[in-house]
Amino acid sequence: MPQIEETLEKMGCPLPPVAKPVAAYIPAIRTGNLVMTSGQLPMVGGKLDITGKVGEDVAPEAAAQLARIACLNALAAVKEVIGDLDAIVRVVRVVVFVQSSNNFHGQPAVANGASEFLQAIFGEAGRHVRSAVGTNALPLNAPVELELTVEVK
Repeated sequence: MPQIEETLEKMGCPLPPVAKPVAAYIPAIRTGNLVMTSGQLPMVGGKLDITGKVGEDVAPEAAAQLARIACLNALAAVKEVIGDLDAIVRVVRVVVFVQSSNNFHGQPAVANGASEFLQAIFGEAGRHVRSAVGTNALPLNAPVELELTVEVK
């Protein structure tokens, strides 16, 4: 088993099947030595277990876990394009959208769920630039959506 997938297994986070797009797009694309994903939702088994606005319907700590799940789905999309996650040289950029209540301002803490996960998997190569964006709505009423850009061999 490839090293990154073995690390994920040991963390109790086996790589899921690629989530099916909910509209007219592809999950990930490679251009040169970069792979970018479309926005990934925290789907588990093809559905969202938790929906709603963070700070109103969803606790920030739960949303951070959902960001981690969305990140795992993004890694699955990357693998579909490159075949082996061990080809990732570094994580370049993460964008996390957080469906937020009007008074919620903790988007960076929610995004940390994904950022800390990537650093645990890839070490120094998992450190990245990031945006954590609050929004009033996301597809399917998802609490979070994540985009990932990685550099590959």
